[in-house]
Amino acid sequence: MLPSTSERSAAIRDRLRINNRIRAREVRLIDENGAQVGVVSIRDALGMAEERGLDLVEVAPNAIPPVCRILDYGKFRYEQSKKEREARKNQKQVEIKQIRLEPKTDDHDLDVKARQARRFLIDGDKVKFNLRFRGREIFHQDIGLRMLEQMAEELRDIAIVEQRPLMEGRVLTLLLAPNQKAKAQAQRERQQQPARSTAQPAPQVAESPSDAAPDDQADEEDDIHA
Repeated sequence: MLPSTSERSAAIRDRLRINNRIRAREVRLIDENGAQVGVVSIRDALGMAEERGLDLVEVAPNAIPPVCRILDYGKFRYEQSKKEREARKNQKQVEIKQIRLEPKTDDHDLDVKARQARRFLIDGDKVKFNLRFRGREIFHQDIGLRMLEQMAEELRDIAIVEQRPLMEGRVLTLLLAPNQKAKAQAQRERQQQPARSTAQPAPQVAESPSDAAPDDQADEEDDIHA
């Protein structure tokens, strides 16, 4: 479970010493514009921060001497929380999607399963094929192995084999993971496909007899009276 915003803010506050909580006698100071001031006493650093109406924040406590910056600590905490929210929003929880197969699954159903797996992989999820053997089917594991190898081959343009076919009891499994570069290319092609399908060529207008040039009509009349 991810920590709440208040918990993360408290963690930032506890991790960074500010103002009078800084224990070092000397610090390497960076001003509010990012310029290096140099090594100064903690008293002088606190005085400079106070003159500007800002805070003195110890950003590198393990350095010798510790590095401190003059900044607006409230704004700094807000920006940190904002970055964390954006990172959480852009982060997708990877799931393992399960797809069931049987040794007697026909070609049509295999195509359906492959398309389903392709959608999952493009969305960023992993896919685990579970091929269950029932009864005497367990003596024909080669059929299931060929079936899973066929799936891996059909999806190799967007997936990598994370775990090769493996027997788990009476179930033969195959785990595929998204190939990030190939997945991005497939997403671009999928987004461009509707645009290509809607772009229809302009219809060609057939020339009707009434559109014939006047000179052609005159020639036809001369032929009739000749």
